[in-house]
Amino acid sequence: MSIPLLDYKPSSQNQRVEGYEVPGEDTPWIYRIEDCSNPNDVLELINAAYRQVLSEHQILQFNRQVQLESQLKNRSITVRDFIRGLAKSDAFRNLVVETNSNYRVVELCLKRLLGRSPYSKDEEIAWSIKIATLGWGSFVDALIDSEEYRSSFGDNTVPYQRRRYKDRPINLVTPRYGNYWRDKLETERYKWGDINNYMDMARSLNIRVVTPQPVQTANIQIPDMTRDNKEAAVSVNPSASFPVRL
Repeated sequence: MSIPLLDYKPSSQNQRVEGYEVPGEDTPWIYRIEDCSNPNDVLELINAAYRQVLSEHQILQFNRQVQLESQLKNRSITVRDFIRGLAKSDAFRNLVVETNSNYRVVELCLKRLLGRSPYSKDEEIAWSIKIATLGWGSFVDALIDSEEYRSSFGDNTVPYQRRRYKDRPINLVTPRYGNYWRDKLETERYKWGDINNYMDMARSLNIRVVTPQPVQTANIQIPDMTRDNKEAAVSVNPSASFPVRL
């Protein structure tokens, strides 16, 4: 039995109602599979999904999911299943999951899969517990199968940034942290598996040397524990009768 999602509240009154924004140059373009009338339109939708989920504006060949793309082109799967497959792919795991903490992963997944920022730190903690208890695949399913995702994007729409309060689009303010940048941010913390950091940590330990003290046994009197071999003989009279209770 899995632990239920902890309760959390939106941190702003604006997050409780639907947003109203004046369209402009920063308005996200909505990609729907029903609007694709030719293969080029489907390819644009696929590239938009890569940009949204992987946040890679230049899609590399080894990050492409050829089988998922083929199934989507043939309408064998929905756009929602395609987004699910991208989030569970090895590329997403290598680019996002393995290079960030659970809190950071929750923040990125909410922005890329649900199109919004976390409501508060309580929500990040709640979803982090889901990652720890359910595993990565079940966490992705919980987001993709949530009522919020279904009501916002349905089965045929690529997720997009639904609300923007300030700053730049999500994909620009939440770039992927690589190993170098992660290590740079965690210079004061020890990374697991780094032998140099381990040796520095071992040298920094203040170990108090304990000098053993010998036990003084000269004045200790040990009592005589030997047994006397002369034991009293016990005689038994065979003619003696004992009462028997029936």
